[in-house]
Amino acid sequence: MASIRKMKISDYDQALALWKRTPGMGLSAADEKEEVRKFLKKNNALCFVAFAGRELVGTILCGEDGRRGYLYHLAVDANCRKTGIGKSLVQKSLQALQKRGIQKCHLFVIAENAPGIAFWKHTGWQLRDDIEVMSIDL
Repeated sequence: MASIRKMKISDYDQALALWKRTPGMGLSAADEKEEVRKFLKKNNALCFVAFAGRELVGTILCGEDGRRGYLYHLAVDANCRKTGIGKSLVQKSLQALQKRGIQKCHLFVIAENAPGIAFWKHTGWQLRDDIEVMSIDL
């Protein structure tokens, strides 16, 4: 089993490599090192990484706005899937949100990411069909 700990900016290069080799992972300028550094600083104790030895094999980014939690970039190395790493990473972030008094969490999945959607459904998450996501670049 992998060991899980809070994510640090020193994990960034390995995390980015994992994200780049994970199908269905949407990456943008918000995933550049300085942006992730700011995210980790603001969301201290909510983001986690999993290691098998010295190799980073899983990530989850998590943030909150005082009302709701948000999960991003859950990724598990293809060779380590179906071992409980993804589920453990999610649990760590959800427990950390609960400690902050957050009662509901949302996540975003690329619509074409069928394996990702299947994972989330399998672990009890519900696909919402009553809202649409809208974005604007600033």
